[in-house]
Amino acid sequence: PHRTELYEEPPSGCWPIVYSPDYNITFMGLEKLHPFDAGKWGKVINFLKEEKLIADDLIVQAREATDEDLLVVHTRRYLNKLKWSFVVATITEIPPVAFLPNFVVQRKVLKPLRTQTGGTIMAGKLAVDRGWAINVGGGFHHCSSDKGGGFCAYADITLAIKFLFERVPGVSRATIIDLDAHQGNGHERDFMDDPRVYIMDAYNRYIYPGDGFAKRAIKRRVELEWGTEDTEYLQKVHTHVEGALNEFSPHIVVYNAGTDVLDGDPLGGLAISPQGIVKRDELVFRAARSRRIPVLMVTSGGYQKRTARIIADSILNLHSLGLLGKEGAACALGSSSVDQMITDSAKDFSNL
Repeated sequence: PHRTELYEEPPSGCWPIVYSPDYNITFMGLEKLHPFDAGKWGKVINFLKEEKLIADDLIVQAREATDEDLLVVHTRRYLNKLKWSFVVATITEIPPVAFLPNFVVQRKVLKPLRTQTGGTIMAGKLAVDRGWAINVGGGFHHCSSDKGGGFCAYADITLAIKFLFERVPGVSRATIIDLDAHQGNGHERDFMDDPRVYIMDAYNRYIYPGDGFAKRAIKRRVELEWGTEDTEYLQKVHTHVEGALNEFSPHIVVYNAGTDVLDGDPLGGLAISPQGIVKRDELVFRAARSRRIPVLMVTSGGYQKRTARIIADSILNLHSLGLLGKEGAACALGSSSVDQMITDSAKDFSNL
């Protein structure tokens, strides 16, 4: 395999939280033509800075995935198709993009998505090294090796896992826990017949993409009804995440933490409260961390203005419960508070 910049060691003092200002899509108001809050990633980071959890020099700067990186999964034919603006317009569901010169589309739409993809690949390696990592972007779970869709132009989840399998000794089994409101048909198609990858997917059964073929790859399928609420949702997530990790013991968990399950999301059709989302993320982290399985979280879908605040609150909650490991914390907090966090989290664990 070629040497990739994406696997260079970040400074040891950094938190394994990956981000770049290049994530955000801002361009002549074009981002307003999609229900997506195309600046949500930067807002998450700003909330975390306000709460003094992180500072610019304590997070890992994402780097853009190169063609060579993308070809680990994508076909050359697919990457060439992205040189047609109308193809990108279809994938991102922003019709006016079709009328823009492709160099503009590359720079203003695809570069942010490539940088988020690089961020997910980097976070995969960080998770294995540090026990956890969060890419504040990524989670493009509708894209597979040769087809994009649903705002997903690059298969970052597939790429992160393939990179680990190919380049990190001892990583040969992965579990994807996909809790975005939509079925994750991209990674499902990519890992269709791969016994090394176990997929759990909980989604609204009635909405996009309804990919029956891809469903065959799901080992644990949790099909939800319209308007599912917290109690039922959290009980199902808890049961099935525990079941999944008891059934197959992976070397990495990739957690697709979409916030489009939020009540009122125009596309998700579920009715989970902000507190329910925070609790959900906590359940997944507890399940992985208690088994000492590294966990990589990506943020995926979430189409309301308030989702950035919820993602930030969730990360703050994971931190306050001691579910984010010692490494990054020690540089930011001093070790005594870390020991306190660990004691606190043991107490919280017994209350679950």
